[in-house]
Amino acid sequence: MVLLSQDDVIRLLPLAECVEVIDEALRAVASGDVVLPVRAILWLPDRHGLLGVMPGYLGAGNVLGVKAITVMPGNHGTPLDSHQGVVLLFEAERGRLLSILDATAITTIRTAAASAVATRALAREDAGDLAVLGTGVQATAHVAAMRAVRPVRRVRVWSRNPANARAFAERESARHGLAVEPAPSVRDAVRGADLICTVTSASEPILDGAWIAPGAHVNAVGACVPRARELDSEAVRRARVYVDHRPAALSEAGDLLIPIQEGVIAETHVVGEIGGVLVGAVPGRRTPDEITLFKSLGIAIEDLAAGARAYANALAAGAGTIIAMGGERLAGA
Repeated sequence: MVLLSQDDVIRLLPLAECVEVIDEALRAVASGDVVLPVRAILWLPDRHGLLGVMPGYLGAGNVLGVKAITVMPGNHGTPLDSHQGVVLLFEAERGRLLSILDATAITTIRTAAASAVATRALAREDAGDLAVLGTGVQATAHVAAMRAVRPVRRVRVWSRNPANARAFAERESARHGLAVEPAPSVRDAVRGADLICTVTSASEPILDGAWIAPGAHVNAVGACVPRARELDSEAVRRARVYVDHRPAALSEAGDLLIPIQEGVIAETHVVGEIGGVLVGAVPGRRTPDEITLFKSLGIAIEDLAAGARAYANALAAGAGTIIAMGGERLAGA
């Protein structure tokens, strides 16, 4: 069994490569070449965090596995990421455990890659004025992801903590050789933007639909439980909405469930899954002025596809730590 640490995963799973891996995985979801139950969630008694268990099977490559991950929003502002856990990869024929991978790195990379896939499918070809709401690890990954698929020429960033926005802007400007501007408010950050990524820990809306420019594409990433949302109902109503997996989104995504409960939209407002757009089964953007919205909840198939690629790259490079985990029948049994 190969153990892949956080540093191993980062080295073995380049973002640009992961974008293509996630593109293929979302196409597999659309074609039905997956088994994908809705994840099981265990909330801690005081609801300060949760444990999520996300199993799945991907026919391409015969990949079987599960991600077990804690989500602790209180980790924001500490040295610890809000997502902690592991991805377990098994081979499907005899069930052998092949690899244990750090889930923090897998989650960060595959989430940004999924947004890149959706942006490539839905955003205008000339979109390049980027607003990033949030300054955590996903904000960093999303700047790189947007630059991988669109000609980003301007970046504005907002945080509830202005010092975080200034530090992020300075760091990412140096990293990309591109001016990143801290914005004093969400409204200032998104004014005229044609790419918007919401990657915060907010539980109440931060993005007002009236502020979104015609023709913009929005990747809504941060909120992942029914009671939390980053977008107000008007933002969702104005947009053509796409998801990674409809059953999961309509059971867990507060950005969609709350407007549905309010009667602002119906479930049919969700145009379809992004994989359907990729395979031509679902229509994408129709006009330059439409607002498109990808509600990224995150699904196990993304984790397994990304983990399988990191594992394959580890075998090719002789990377990772080999551990004898057993699995053979005990003597005398």
